[in-house]
Amino acid sequence: MGYKVAVVGATGNVGREMLDILSERAFPADEVVAIASRRSAGQEVSFGDKILKVKALDSYDFSDTDICLMSAGGETSKEWSPRIGQTGCVVIDNSSAFRYHQDVPLIVPEVNPDAIHGFSKLNIIANPNCSTAQLVVALKPLHDAATIKRVVVATYQSVSGAGKDAMDELFQQTRSVFTAGEIKAEKFTKRIAFNVIPHIDVFMEDGYTKEEWKMVAETKKMLDPKIKLTATAVRVPVFIGHAEAVNVEFERPITAEQATQILRSAPGLMVVDKREPGGYMTPHEAAGEDATYVSRIREDATVENGLNFWCVADNLRKGAALNTVQIAEMLVNRKLLKRQQAAA
Repeated sequence: MGYKVAVVGATGNVGREMLDILSERAFPADEVVAIASRRSAGQEVSFGDKILKVKALDSYDFSDTDICLMSAGGETSKEWSPRIGQTGCVVIDNSSAFRYHQDVPLIVPEVNPDAIHGFSKLNIIANPNCSTAQLVVALKPLHDAATIKRVVVATYQSVSGAGKDAMDELFQQTRSVFTAGEIKAEKFTKRIAFNVIPHIDVFMEDGYTKEEWKMVAETKKMLDPKIKLTATAVRVPVFIGHAEAVNVEFERPITAEQATQILRSAPGLMVVDKREPGGYMTPHEAAGEDATYVSRIREDATVENGLNFWCVADNLRKGAALNTVQIAEMLVNRKLLKRQQAAA
């Protein structure tokens, strides 16, 4: 028996990616429903070789739906995810609305799969921030091997992380640079074309941005609360794919060669590190791929037991849609969906 899956936010970047990945991975769904706001109702979206007509969230009945993949923003999720969960449908939420809630597991399947068993109180599972997801996939096997004390990370985040309008703004500004047209900055605080902006999300009282705070809080929740982490999140003029320069300090010695072997055998990771021109991954090559890529692995001689590496992933996939679908697959594989158990 297959499952009934709803994708909320189906007309957005991540929602469309969710539909593509459900199809690509042949998720065992008898029915997939595309849902969005009332203004998007009636639009058409692709699901494999099918076309789905978008239904309105505020009039949809979730009582016979098994899984809801939610990618409609934090405010929408705060309003709707608890309601949907109360119908018995399990919500896997891509927003930040419930990531830090004590009764909501925050999951990256390669990192903390067993935390999924805590979802039943609210029937909500949280998906981490895109920049955190790829980072913890790379940190987890290293932490298991040598215990991480401290992480310093600088991100190079693509505009797709800010949505379709942000991608359009980069495209239009780039064109305007070449045609001497007017450059309008609406989605970003400054021009993004041929520029980098050290500002993602809102500023907090301590001078960090919310994006940087998310990376700290989520890494502690999923990996280890003892890990010290500091981040600088930067938006770069790339359409898809986040990159991170990561410096890690360990409790125990670990060489670059040992780290490379550990990362090569870890789930969800691919090491591309030839130490020659072009022997590393960039966001362009990672776009459309499922893996998190690690390159430039080297020892940091300025601290005891230190390593540097470069980490790249498709933020719409591992950072969002793929991770969400992987969580749904865990629910199925571990037989955690009560409605289907009852029907069987």
